[in-house]
Amino acid sequence: MIKLFRKIRYELLEKNKTGKYLKYAIGEIVLVVIGILIALQINNWNERRKDFAQEQLILMQLQREYISNLNQLDEKILMRNEGLVACNILLNQIDNPQLVNADEFYKSIWQIVRDPTFDPIMNDIIGSEKMRLIQNQELVGLLSNWSSEVYQVQELELEYQKFRSEILVPCIIRLGVVRNVNDVLWKDGYTPTEALDKKYNYKFNINPTKKKLDLNKVVADVELEGIVSMVITFNQMTNIQSQSLRERIKKILSIIENQIEKK
Repeated sequence: MIKLFRKIRYELLEKNKTGKYLKYAIGEIVLVVIGILIALQINNWNERRKDFAQEQLILMQLQREYISNLNQLDEKILMRNEGLVACNILLNQIDNPQLVNADEFYKSIWQIVRDPTFDPIMNDIIGSEKMRLIQNQELVGLLSNWSSEVYQVQELELEYQKFRSEILVPCIIRLGVVRNVNDVLWKDGYTPTEALDKKYNYKFNINPTKKKLDLNKVVADVELEGIVSMVITFNQMTNIQSQSLRERIKKILSIIENQIEKK
């Protein structure tokens, strides 16, 4: 093609057709410019196509991770709700000592001793160069604020961990019910919610304590009553914050689903 243009130029110059040559030269320049623009457009299209493919992979990775985060968060909310039910049973027995049921009491104590903690997947996408590939700015904003929102839940969980280790556990040790609590825990028919692979839970025969233990005196303990009421407050506050985080995860997943190209 270039040789053809050159030949035409020479022919025009030899025939001294300057006007036609200028028109031809301008036309040739225009064609070259158009060719360059087309090449740039094709290159940009290829780059956008590559970026889109990368974005799709990132979105699918995020979708898997946030589904996992949602499932884990739901499990922790469930554990706290079970703890709230356990607190209600304990307060009912504290208020009505004649209704004390040993198995229910010990099982409820175990459920408030549990320590549900949310440990989400923290990927390498947030805050990295990969974020620029995500086109939906609402999603970018939600992802950018993710760490601070998780921290609010984890901060409450840390407060409960401290309360549990410094106040709750010492109290039940003082009351002398720890062995009986663990005996009920491992009896047939009851497996802790947090035991992820139940087939590997071996049977332990702890058996109740042989020491004299009066449950009516245990439920009359003023410190225990106060602890149970504080457990309710901790679980309620953490679940409220967890529900807010849960809605945020669902919003993230909803946007991601709309952004992923359907095959």
